[in-house]
Amino acid sequence: MPANPRFLMCPPTHFAVDYVINPWMEGNLHSTDPARAQSQWSALHEVLSGLARIDLVAPGEDLPDMPFTANAGLVLGDVFVPSRFRHAQRRGEEALFTEWFAQQGFAIRQLPADMDFEGAGDALLDREAPRLWLGHGHRSDAGIAQEIAAMFDLETIALRLSDPRFYHLDTCFCPLSGGWLLYYPPAFDAEAVGAIASRIPESRRIAVSEQDALAFACNAVNIGTTVVVNRASGELKATLAKAGFEVIETPLDEFLKAGGAAKCLTLRLDER
Repeated sequence: MPANPRFLMCPPTHFAVDYVINPWMEGNLHSTDPARAQSQWSALHEVLSGLARIDLVAPGEDLPDMPFTANAGLVLGDVFVPSRFRHAQRRGEEALFTEWFAQQGFAIRQLPADMDFEGAGDALLDREAPRLWLGHGHRSDAGIAQEIAAMFDLETIALRLSDPRFYHLDTCFCPLSGGWLLYYPPAFDAEAVGAIASRIPESRRIAVSEQDALAFACNAVNIGTTVVVNRASGELKATLAKAGFEVIETPLDEFLKAGGAAKCLTLRLDER
């Protein structure tokens, strides 16, 4: 673990639910409270600032989902692989994020133009082994796994997401320090569940309840032995404590209206 972890966040200046591109947005059109969203984002920023360095990217007008910086792309070392969003409503973010990373000195590597990929929303590094988990089925194409494996000479495991409520991998799957895994098995098809079980020992897998999954407990930011979440049940907090983790809850229900929480609102910049 680097001594000074680094994350990218984007202020929710233009955050809103102005369209429907996932099940969480249904019924929430134009229902967000800007002041509440800002307050919740600021509280998350304050918590994370005590644990890591936070960089900011300027929000783009007419891009209400841009605060979900996890979807900007994949960061590995000094390389940034920009996303290619499936939905037209988010494609305006691509150039802004790419420009920011180029200005920061990252090398930009592009994926094939005809493939969808939604960054660290669907591409998560294991915290113990040299492997990357790639979620597909709703937003990212399965073939991205082969592209990334070849690009970085890194084992990449494709996991098919089967429940549309968990449309990105980071909504239901969170690798933790020490080789632990926080996840919601019903979000995956049988083959994906088997792929996970064959690589992560049962003793290191923490399966959450549907209640915790729907509170986006798996959409967590893990820094060392700290796990920052929107909300977690007492049972889950006790299980994580037994595994050596401290849970910090910071309410993000305003962002759940758009289908995101703590992890969605951050992008790790010092991945090795």
